[in-house]
Amino acid sequence: MSNLPEARALDAADPLRSWRGLFALPPGVVYLDGNSLGALPLGTASRLGEVMRREWGEGLIRSWNTADWISLPRRVGAMIAPLVGAAPHEVIACDSTSVNLFKLIAAALAMRPGRKVVLSEPGNFPTDLYMIAGLEAQGLAERRLAPRAELVAALDEDVALLLLTHVHYKTGAMHDMARLTRAAHDAGALVLWDLSHSAGAVPVDLTGCEADLAVGCGYKYLNGGPGAPAFAFVAERHHEALQQPLTGWMGHAAPFAFTDDYAPASGIDRLLTGTPPILALAALEEGVKLIAGIGMERLTTKSRALSEFLRAAIAETAPGLPCISPEDPTARGSQLSFRHPEAYAICQALIARGVIGDFRDPDILRLGLAPAYTRFEDCWNAAQALGEVLESGEWERPEYRQRAAVT
Repeated sequence: MSNLPEARALDAADPLRSWRGLFALPPGVVYLDGNSLGALPLGTASRLGEVMRREWGEGLIRSWNTADWISLPRRVGAMIAPLVGAAPHEVIACDSTSVNLFKLIAAALAMRPGRKVVLSEPGNFPTDLYMIAGLEAQGLAERRLAPRAELVAALDEDVALLLLTHVHYKTGAMHDMARLTRAAHDAGALVLWDLSHSAGAVPVDLTGCEADLAVGCGYKYLNGGPGAPAFAFVAERHHEALQQPLTGWMGHAAPFAFTDDYAPASGIDRLLTGTPPILALAALEEGVKLIAGIGMERLTTKSRALSEFLRAAIAETAPGLPCISPEDPTARGSQLSFRHPEAYAICQALIARGVIGDFRDPDILRLGLAPAYTRFEDCWNAAQALGEVLESGEWERPEYRQRAAVT
């Protein structure tokens, strides 16, 4: 039975307890939305101040060389690589998840001539499906959707690419990456994994699974800030064949030669497009440093312990609320999702109490667990607040039903 003394005892014994102090967390707030936007690392403001005042303000354009701005995409990518089981030269930080999806879907189609089908599942994160649809509208792709249980059967000789999100953004259910990658390869297809809800929270072994391609976002568990640059992975064996469609000057073999004709850079650098956003990359670098410093084994262990504690606590305080995340903690991401027809209003009532989770249409309340800074006491307080909100019916207040632009 979960209780407050147990939560405090678990926090006292938590080997990661000191890391929480490296994040800016407002007093009196229980933050369970790090799966949407990670908390601000305390070092980020000072790092950005240094970049702005010294590197930009004093160094001016010289800082592309003197502060080595030009290598930031590769440096940050190399720091992310061990978090997702990749080699440093296989990951680069650039653009957004959506843009990287477009680049890698198009590249995969080019590597499988004669095949046009991109296979995914209904209910995948919208941008993944929208990017397939955009290429389909250009006559370059054909979108095919199959339920999870039917994905392997849908892999036929027409499929060029299997595109899946490793951890489902609504339910937290995790795909078996190794099994599905192997099945796609057996069918002659490539695989592109979206790691946006995985990187920095759950174990990922791209190399061990023989994954081909992957993307991920920098502003969730990597704490890079709102709209932080994303990252992209391409297995080394595909580097020479990779033809990315957005042939911007930074992906050129010699961008400062300023030639009229495009020639791709070698290796992962060819995934670059435009000028790197230095301030955003510097912020992401600070977040990634923290997560890399903790290490995935410790993060995973705590994530699973937090989610099990929270699941047990909510089963006591809100026993009628159905959890739609997998029961097995090894089969889900670092979140718990609950279904209720008034989930939006319940979420707003919790936020008014200082418990910040989020809502996903049409009826899902998500509670994310960022093991770098979430406490067991936070989980207990959230469970207590949820039970009180449901029992009191305070979510019925009209102000909690008014939909904001961002839900």
